[in-house]
Amino acid sequence: MKRVDWSIETCPITFADVARVAQFLHDELNSRITPETWAAAIQPSWQVASPNHGFMLVCGDRVLGVYLAFYSQRLVEGRLERFCNLAAWCVTKEYRSHGLKLLRAVLAQDGYTFTDLSPSGNVVSLNARLNFQHLDTATMLVPNWPWPRWATRTRVISDPTSIECRLRGRDLEIYRDHAHAAAAHHLVVLRDNEYCYVIFRRDRRKSLPLFASILHVGNPELFQKAARPVYSYLLSRFGVVATLVEERVAGWCPRFSVALRSPRPKMFRSSRLQASQIDYLYSELTCVPW
Repeated sequence: MKRVDWSIETCPITFADVARVAQFLHDELNSRITPETWAAAIQPSWQVASPNHGFMLVCGDRVLGVYLAFYSQRLVEGRLERFCNLAAWCVTKEYRSHGLKLLRAVLAQDGYTFTDLSPSGNVVSLNARLNFQHLDTATMLVPNWPWPRWATRTRVISDPTSIECRLRGRDLEIYRDHAHAAAAHHLVVLRDNEYCYVIFRRDRRKSLPLFASILHVGNPELFQKAARPVYSYLLSRFGVVATLVEERVAGWCPRFSVALRSPRPKMFRSSRLQASQIDYLYSELTCVPW
């Protein structure tokens, strides 16, 4: 029987749709993530008046495709900027020809800086045709060697109560916004009278969940001096054997590291912001623990 394409609709994802969208993503995109975890990830932990959670293709009650989006409002050099982070994009095989409708619907929203921090395959070239620019994602792999505590003045803490007591100002705001984000892990690095707030996520390489990717470094100068105890802490406390550090995030190239030949691409499209003003907070990278 011929498929009735006119019955396929492109709709914004609302709160009422979260459960069925989460089930679809579990079934069609990543079954390692439970529907409950997907549902929690779709609704970000920070407070923002989002117009939607992305867009979906539907035929009657059936979900055929999804393009998630995460929204935030950020102060950038004194200006309030609106961000839309393009996240998981999945369409069932027989309806792939309709997938671009989802992308067009997201990008048709005016006034946003768009980021795509996990484009894969032909999405990269598609984004480029739509005037997305590449971020410099030069990435170093650092082995998480053990480091004796007595050999350093640095202390690392990951207890939520202790973190909240240590952070101040914008660091504390960021922490509170991301404290319940499923993919974000938080550290505070203490040395003398200084601190550095670090956010990382667990990452997979070759299907092995043994890596940490640094998403945010609040005090790059201190992190450079105290990085070795941090890597050791990631090994002993979280069981990750190596850390992936982008130079644009850390602000420097780590010692005793190896450059990745093909770092994962990240892209953005904006009429107002430059690459140096784009970071990885308030995004899929902090919310979706794939």
